[in-house]
Amino acid sequence: MRDIHELIDRRAVTPVFQPLVDLATGGVVGYEALARGPAGTAWESPAALFGAAREVGREAELDWVCRAVAFRAVLRADLDPSLTWFVNMEPAAWRAGCPDDLGPLVSEARERLRVVTEMTERAIARDPSGLLAATASVRAAGWGVALDDVGADPASLALMPFVHPDVVKLDMGLLHRPDEPHTARVVAAVAAYAEASGAVVLAEGIETAAHLAVARTMGATVGQGWYFGRPAPLPSRTPARAELPFIEPPRRDDRTPFGVVGARRPVTRSTKELLMPMSRHLEALCGTGSQPPVLMACFQDARHFTPATAVRFARIAAHSPLVAALGVGLDDEPAPGVRGARLAPDDPLHGEWNVIVVGPHQAAALVARDVGDGGPDHERRFGFALTHDRTTVIEAARSLMRWVTPTAAGVREPAQLPGLV
Repeated sequence: MRDIHELIDRRAVTPVFQPLVDLATGGVVGYEALARGPAGTAWESPAALFGAAREVGREAELDWVCRAVAFRAVLRADLDPSLTWFVNMEPAAWRAGCPDDLGPLVSEARERLRVVTEMTERAIARDPSGLLAATASVRAAGWGVALDDVGADPASLALMPFVHPDVVKLDMGLLHRPDEPHTARVVAAVAAYAEASGAVVLAEGIETAAHLAVARTMGATVGQGWYFGRPAPLPSRTPARAELPFIEPPRRDDRTPFGVVGARRPVTRSTKELLMPMSRHLEALCGTGSQPPVLMACFQDARHFTPATAVRFARIAAHSPLVAALGVGLDDEPAPGVRGARLAPDDPLHGEWNVIVVGPHQAAALVARDVGDGGPDHERRFGFALTHDRTTVIEAARSLMRWVTPTAAGVREPAQLPGLV
């Protein structure tokens, strides 16, 4: 094979599968599909394969190829329809259309297979609005969503509510460091999310009986690793199994943050001068702790994102997984590390001043709507509401994230799975 272009053109990727096992019964609930390039070539390993595709701008197409060839292998094997199939999705593929020749395979998989699409916090922070569109498209197909490598990076915990995963995959490193404070914090945050949502906790990297015991203490009910089987071609049959459940997905909400919070909390009026201490208090929640939260804020107009504000937000962005500032006239990066979102003058968010903080262990939102006063800026009045209710804050944050654009310019709108409307 001459080069990576020929490999992709020929769809010369081989899928292998690793079992996912119910820790209580030992039954196989599904498999994760993993990609391999042609044996004996420079692209045999998935890291080399995707690295080469990324260099020539064909990473998204390769991602579709890997999923499609995995679906083809599963469909041909005709195994138990209750098995669940885990596939990875790269960020670039969220906004790229499925190649025409692969569309029929993906559509058939939609009709016949139970699929969970795995996403990482790296992808989420890169393209928040694409995340929401991608997860909505996946769930419209009746499929599930998993958040991968949770615990490998503190960002994954803060971003977990935005994915609202059906499955949380604990990073394998946690099994090797069960007594460390970081592990305890990750496990506690995941357990709280799983208890509230009904999500499944899956432990990766189980290689020994000792790892299995630790995984159970961490709340995992499903496991994956060499202890149960290495990546390999699909078996001709599977042992006793149990079905992996999907949870209720979040409902789409087209309201602004003020609309979300104002429907549940009392709305009162105050001046900008009196609201500023509340806003600063919420920013202060984004300290330099070991599990920094997401911070998103609406400023109405760029002039309200002052030099002093830029300094504060840049300081928070240095350790936060996502800091966003929205307003009319704001640049794509109004301060170092801060994601900007330029609003149109007639955008419904233009009239709102919002500060929203979401972390693994804290959640708060100040939402305010300008009543249209004239006069000095500090005397302008707003109708406002404040909440620390986690469910309400997350809904407000998800509504705001629809405006936060990708880091890379010039991308298209997220593509839907073939067959979806």
